[in-house]
Amino acid sequence: MSWLKRLMGFEAPPHHRGTAPAWPFGLRSGAVFTPEATLEARLQGYSELLVPGAHAVWAVGEVNLGGSVRLLRCYLDDEDYWLQVVMNGPAAAAVGDIILFGYHSVVPIQDEAHLKQLVGTASKVGLPMYPHDGYLYDRQWGHEQGQTELIPLTEHVASPEARYHVRHLSMLYARDTGLPGRREFLLLSVEEDEQGQLSLSTSLGVTLHPTDFHVT
Repeated sequence: MSWLKRLMGFEAPPHHRGTAPAWPFGLRSGAVFTPEATLEARLQGYSELLVPGAHAVWAVGEVNLGGSVRLLRCYLDDEDYWLQVVMNGPAAAAVGDIILFGYHSVVPIQDEAHLKQLVGTASKVGLPMYPHDGYLYDRQWGHEQGQTELIPLTEHVASPEARYHVRHLSMLYARDTGLPGRREFLLLSVEEDEQGQLSLSTSLGVTLHPTDFHVT
């Protein structure tokens, strides 16, 4: 798929393995992520995300954004959910936004024409506002008045069974929930695995505070 390769590049950037930066909250593969018992009730009527129960972290992913900023992603053994933590430095205390995501849909991409149909210039992906399930979400990346390009990201993932990388072309949207300090997010991402298989994932997320969960 030459269109995707031109955007993503043929090679993933190198993964520098030196001293590994710290992870916050005790997050790691095998740790158990447990949402606070009243979180679902507090979000009800404000966010469409359903809060999961306690689940172990199966795989961990890391996206280096440069300038000491990185995304840490914890994929739960309930494969419908994952936790993202924005880190603004190497220390475990350098925590930015925390978002609990749930997969809304994953669509296998059949060919280049299908890819262009889903996220190309004739689609709504990349426009300043994006409608989803009766809500309007504001684009978080890009300053263009019209459609902007998807952002290429390379994620390095480790699970108990393997280490691999996934290449993404992503766009993030958000809306206010009406709750102080909480937004609902919509992440659309074309994902290419190491076998070259493509899919478009749509994930719905909500802001978490450190008091909303614990890790054991």
